[in-house]
Amino acid sequence: MIAYLKGKLVHKEPTFIILDVNGIGYQVSISLNTFSEIKDREDLKLVTYMHVREDAQILYGFVNETEKQMFQHLISVNGVGPNTALVVLSYLPPNELRSAIVREDAAALQAVKGIGGKTAQRVILELKDKLRKDPIEEGPGKPGLVHNTMRHEALTALMTLGITKSAAEKSVDSVLKLSGNTISLEDLVKQALKNA
Repeated sequence: MIAYLKGKLVHKEPTFIILDVNGIGYQVSISLNTFSEIKDREDLKLVTYMHVREDAQILYGFVNETEKQMFQHLISVNGVGPNTALVVLSYLPPNELRSAIVREDAAALQAVKGIGGKTAQRVILELKDKLRKDPIEEGPGKPGLVHNTMRHEALTALMTLGITKSAAEKSVDSVLKLSGNTISLEDLVKQALKNA
């Protein structure tokens, strides 16, 4: 799996870019949100998601981890494929999309071309609880994103060590509440292990 690409932007269109990474040109499908964020930058780093089908291997690129996470949430919904998810993210930036789902605003989702009433309801039904549990606040320096990524990594580490998900969540959340964003991932896992 390709986690990210870092290279020189050699071609840009609203739906895809070509990124030269050490002499290899990668064609990467992008949302309009990513297109507007990368503007005229020459050197670029995109987090990526590779979708493998029987007839194609398509690389999707995102300006940040938040957009990639929303993309992955969307494609986890039955009936929403990668191209539809990219269209949704082109209409609604990740924080607006998250807000619309949490508020159960089906009309905002239906405003996206290709999203009907049933699909909008399915997206809300399947994602609202997941998104309420892991809020990501985007502000100066994106502290919420760092906090959420660290929480996710700590939970993964604890569950790999055999701790149940509910016990791991309770322990990690209590440690994070006491320390805020001043704790390292290693210390977070160690302290959470003691409390679990």
